[in-house]
Amino acid sequence: HSVHRNEAVYISPSSPLSLPLYTLPFAATDCMVLIFFPLSLLCLLCLCRHSSFKRHLPRQMQSISLDLGNDYLDEDEQPTSIGRIKPELYRQKTLDTDESAKNSNAKNCGKINFSLKYDYENEALLVNILKAFDLPAKDLCGSSDPYVKIYLLPDRKKFQTRVHRKTLNPTFDESFQFPVPYDELAVRKLHMSVFDFDRFSRHDMIGEVVVDNLVETSDLSRETDIWRDIQYTTIESVDLGEIMFSLCYLPTAGRLTLTVIKCRNLKAMDITGYSDPYVKVSLVCDGRRLKKKKTTIKKNTLNPTYNEAIIFDIPPDSMDHVSLHISVMDYDLVGHNEIIGVNRVGCSAEGLGKGHWNEMLAYPRKPIAHWAPAPPPGVLLAPEQNHM
Repeated sequence: HSVHRNEAVYISPSSPLSLPLYTLPFAATDCMVLIFFPLSLLCLLCLCRHSSFKRHLPRQMQSISLDLGNDYLDEDEQPTSIGRIKPELYRQKTLDTDESAKNSNAKNCGKINFSLKYDYENEALLVNILKAFDLPAKDLCGSSDPYVKIYLLPDRKKFQTRVHRKTLNPTFDESFQFPVPYDELAVRKLHMSVFDFDRFSRHDMIGEVVVDNLVETSDLSRETDIWRDIQYTTIESVDLGEIMFSLCYLPTAGRLTLTVIKCRNLKAMDITGYSDPYVKVSLVCDGRRLKKKKTTIKKNTLNPTYNEAIIFDIPPDSMDHVSLHISVMDYDLVGHNEIIGVNRVGCSAEGLGKGHWNEMLAYPRKPIAHWAPAPPPGVLLAPEQNHM
């Protein structure tokens, strides 16, 4: 059948859309109005509330800030010139932290028992390593395999005890003989290094003991037992090299003279097995370097002799605030100069560095000379040898 263009076409009654097609545009329009009109009202309401919130936001935040300040600030905690932080609390915390760091470095390394006697007939020092007590455990099983190396510095010859397996309290009972004239004992040092033996890797160093003033330490005419604490160290100081220098202060002139005398047993920095060492001395005041001066360069040697004086003008009232940083350097023509070892003397120094400085102040106008170890930067020495 033919259907007129304006005649309605009906959808099957089974369809939910039983409306005639010519009525669908009007129905869709009504639905859109019903849906979007409430949405428009809702958006308008949100915009009004948002505008009102923005107007009140600064006032509310200011009020909250003031309330927090009043609620959490006690009378005893008034703001200081740098805010509410109390500087004294941070200073105390720093002191506590430094103290705990020092205590962590002061590790218990046990004790060593030895005896000394001088054989006048054969001109030899007899050293008997008796035993060690309360050594730290270096193995996973909670034990160690300790042994001891013995030197009579500055000679490089050394003796060594037997290794004792799996013990923290070894009994060595071994004797060693060092040929040395009695008159030289005053300038010699007995050096004992305690190690833990490791079959598969580098031996671990437990610590060391250094005995100087051998004549004054005990009555060498008869055998005397001595107990010493083993000092913790990360490297054997006998292998570090040493520097000899003197200090002399003239209070009236305000003049400090450091004379670099010589070095010995320095570390080889060149492929030739030698170094080209010179010494750099820096004057430091309250952590700031003020001046630096250098010696001449000595070519191809590990035992240079300088005898060169370095002079600084320092008023007497500034002596408590200054220190001298002494660096043994290796000169390199092509690359950068390398540090062989460092040393420090002054009131703020530690160990022998402070003792050398105090001795200079106690005996003005008199050169005070000492040997001192020159460890690489960052190396931890035993306390009596620490100059860092």
